Amino acid sequence: MGACTSGSLDERRAASALIATEAGWHRVNLDSGDFVLTAFVPPELRQTTTLTIYIEGDGLAWINASTPSFNPTPLNPMGLKLALRDPTSAAVYLARPCQFVSGEDKQGCDRKYWTSHRFSPEVVTASLIAVEQLKQRFGALRLVLIGYSGGAAVASLVASQRQDVDRLITVAGNLDHQAWAIEHGLWPLEGSLNPADAWMQLQSIPQTHFVGAQDKIITASVARAYAARFPRNTPLSIKVIPLFNHHCCWVEQWSQLLKDIAP
Repeated sequence: MGACTSGSLDERRAASALIATEAGWHRVNLDSGDFVLTAFVPPELRQTTTLTIYIEGDGLAWINASTPSFNPTPLNPMGLKLALRDPTSAAVYLARPCQFVSGEDKQGCDRKYWTSHRFSPEVVTASLIAVEQLKQRFGALRLVLIGYSGGAAVASLVASQRQDVDRLITVAGNLDHQAWAIEHGLWPLEGSLNPADAWMQLQSIPQTHFVGAQDKIITASVARAYAARFPRNTPLSIKVIPLFNHHCCWVEQWSQLLKDIAP
């Protein structure tokens, strides 16, 4: 379920780039083989022991209920906006495959990769490779992964295949897309991996999942369906935030929310 309004791809790229560049961040293209992924990184970040990587949501996946977008570049890059509010000064942003790219960098960009296959093995593998490239770029030893909306699914699936993730944090996350599809009466995401199925690989990773109490797009029941897969002693918490919905008011309150869950 994506935004129902659209801007031109050039307008979306320019607007997102402006958000990053006004903060002094610059763009990096990461070639995973199947896809080229876009990242934005702060110029002052050189080396860090622990790197926080924010993974973007699904973006403009659909124009309307029956029409897929021709390009999933987000109208409102919430993952980027959250990354810019991170208080650690060791955070970077990773877009999803096919977001922000053009020309030859659009390799592999079939529409299925932002619709039915948005969390496919190919997408997860590409994200794993991009995450590793960012880790090596900054000499990091450990990672914190933070995913927004559909990016929460990707962050979870990436974390399930790594041994260096200290913490998994999600915001308005699609953590069980099977439960989500049933709740909304949608066709299942055929070709996509489901984060809830990776509970065994994720159970040792400390997890915090933020949900907006007023979110009608991804409700708290999706996070609870995901959490129900885990043993009781799993270090997993769901934080339902009153008055918040899928978009409001995560960016404005993000620094404080992170402080509230600091170890």
